[in-house]
Amino acid sequence: MTRLTKDLIRNKWLYIMMLPVLAYYVMFHYVPMYGAIIAFKQFVPAKGILGSEWVGFKHFREFFDSIYFFRVIKNTILLSFFNLLFGFPAPIMLALLLNELKSSWFRRVTQTITYMPHFITLVVVAGIIRYFTLSDGLINDVIAFFGGERVAFLQQPESFRAIYVISEIWQQVGWGTIIYLAAISGIDQQQYEAAKMDGATKFRQIWHITLPGIMPTVMIMLILSLGNLMNVGFEKIILLYSAGIYETADVISTFVYRKGILEFDYGYSTAVGLFNSVINFTILLLANYFSKRVSQNSLW
Repeated sequence: MTRLTKDLIRNKWLYIMMLPVLAYYVMFHYVPMYGAIIAFKQFVPAKGILGSEWVGFKHFREFFDSIYFFRVIKNTILLSFFNLLFGFPAPIMLALLLNELKSSWFRRVTQTITYMPHFITLVVVAGIIRYFTLSDGLINDVIAFFGGERVAFLQQPESFRAIYVISEIWQQVGWGTIIYLAAISGIDQQQYEAAKMDGATKFRQIWHITLPGIMPTVMIMLILSLGNLMNVGFEKIILLYSAGIYETADVISTFVYRKGILEFDYGYSTAVGLFNSVINFTILLLANYFSKRVSQNSLW
């Protein structure tokens, strides 16, 4: 009897429990990969994928030569970069602050309030953002109260990135904090007691014990974030943007949506989406490689 067979027999119920998850990923993540060949065809729904004309890299060349190429690439990179720069450290800092609170009930209430926005549907979130940023909305009421001029923020291209990043932090900071608080709870408390005996301040304890203790978790989350760098959530952008702010709001995913769903150019939109996936996969591999070389932490 082979080692694999013995393991299957010994842990059969665990493998049975894993089957629904495995079936989900096979059905909805691996089987649809077959459709990626649409990127190399002049797809006509009536002819089907195999019956459509093979055009090779025509759609890729059209995208690279398009006047929209640099705009959507620039907007995708900038939105992702700012979201990573300001959004990634936010739950770490909040977790560190919550961990230092002495009052357990205040910590629980604060944590609950901060992760509640994660469960609000994007349609409602977009409605709240639109209402707050109207020329007669709450934010402009505050600005007018202090003598400023009212501005329709969502009609200003230069305001969109700030609105998007701030709303993303508001939505995700509390949810991300749960992961880091769990990592902090796994740190040996004797290290803090020893540090106190040596006269270490709270800041020194955080810097020399807490941060190194959660660094493996931080690196794994950073790799996953970098692997998703080019996947700016198009749902929120679609709900917020308009033609007047395409200059800063149009990203790869929204461009694919317009070309594929609104203009029915399936081959072209699939090519753009495939290009985006290849870039994401490349960034993930590089991030994992450098993390393994620098910190010895990696996904594989």
